[in-house]
Parts: sequence; C-alpha cells; structure tokens
Amino acid sequence: MEAWPVYLLTGGIVGFLAGLLGIGGGLVMVPVLASIFIALDFPDDRVLHMALGTTTAIITLTSISSLRAHHARGAVNWWVVRYISPGIIVGALTGSTVASQLSNQILSVVLVFFISFAATQMWFNLKPGSSYALPGKIGMFAAGSVIGAISGLVSIGGGMLTVPFLVTCQTRLHHAIGTAAAVGFPVALASAAGYAANGLLQKQPLPDYSLGYIYLPALIMVALASMVTAPLGARTAHILPAALLRKVFAGLLYLLGIKLLLDFWN
Repeated sequence: MEAWPVYLLTGGIVGFLAGLLGIGGGLVMVPVLASIFIALDFPDDRVLHMALGTTTAIITLTSISSLRAHHARGAVNWWVVRYISPGIIVGALTGSTVASQLSNQILSVVLVFFISFAATQMWFNLKPGSSYALPGKIGMFAAGSVIGAISGLVSIGGGMLTVPFLVTCQTRLHHAIGTAAAVGFPVALASAAGYAANGLLQKQPLPDYSLGYIYLPALIMVALASMVTAPLGARTAHILPAALLRKVFAGLLYLLGIKLLLDFWN
C-alpha cells in the first residue's frame, strides 16, 4: 500500500492522456507498473506478467465509461460488436495465455515493438485508407481473433487495431472509434480473465492482494484516478494543438519503450 500515491499519479496521467488523445492507456501503464512492481520487489520473473494482467483489468473498468459515452452518441455499430466479439474473446484468452508462458525478456521485446509502432504511427499521423467492405460473420470472427490475440499479448484495449481495421472497411472514423470503444470491453475482460487464471495456476507464490497476475491495489487506485482525469483531458484536447500533442505523446512512448528494455535487459 506504500505505493498508493504513485498508483494515483499513474492513473491520473493515463486518464488525462486517454481523454486528451483518444487512446487507451495500456502502452503507458505496462512499463510504468512494471517499474513500480520492480521497486516493490515482486518476483523477478513475474514482474511483467503482473503489469500486463493488472493493466488489462484496469482497462476493463475504464472501458465501460467510454462505451457508454459513445453509445449515447449513436456511434457504436452493434452488428460489428456482436460478430467480432466471439473471435475477440477466443483471441484474447489465447494471447494472454501465450504471454503467461513467455519470459520477461521476450515479453519486453514484443511490447517495445508495439510501443514503437504506436509511437511512429502517432508521430507521422499515419491513417489507413478505406478500400474494403466489412466482412461477413466468419470474416469478423477471424478479424476479432487476430485483434484479440495481439491485444491479450501486449495488454492494449484493442482500439489501436480495431479502428484501422474498421476504417479500412469503409467505416466512418467516429463510428470506428465508438465501435472500437465497445469492442474494448470484451477484449480487456477476456484478457484479464486469462491473466488471472494463468496466474492462479502458477506454483510460485505471488504478492499478497493478487488475483492471479492482477494486483488489486494497483487496479483499484489507477482505475479510480484515470476515471477522474479523463474528462479533463477531453476538455483540454479542444484547446491545445493536436499535432503537437501527438508528437509529445509519441516521444513519451519511445522513452517508455527504452526504459522497458533497460529494466529487463541489464
């Protein structure tokens, strides 16, 4: 519990950035929580797994308010949500299970790859073109499986993958964002369930107040703080220049990626 001020600060920053830039906080939370758990002397070979599991649980809670807000504006395509979610769940459970079997070093490399990809996409403001129609039910299941597997592996809410997929399938951007917000809930819920179950199956003891690979004190405090600051970030987004914000955040992601490598490859 001595780390509670850091959890609150982390949640506040992540929530503000999520509201400011319209992104999930997974890529920020994982390296920050990993650093905190190292300082708290969590088991060396389970630190990154705990950070990933806790992050998915946090996203599960924070995604609910985002889902409700977009639904209220009529920006959620529930047909897509209905038929992509089964694949999402299967993929997310698979991705979180695979992550549970990997070493900290391998996981850190995978995470840094996705952090760098997201940072580069944001720095250059890369956007997909719209070239294809939405696939049928089988195609939606397949797309959901891929999105869920990657999201479960690296603890992202799915928006980084779902929005480009939907925009490529000729979905209007604000509907793609709203639908991705709705899809983010089953992504995070299935991933969190996978990390909790795989952590409970581990023979070595995990820290007190853990549910498998989910550390409950961090979950509660980070989630509460992020919910408070997300609306402030959304209001600030209408004041500050978007291009500058994207580059500042991209720079932050690059720095977090470098720190993550240093933490696990020294």
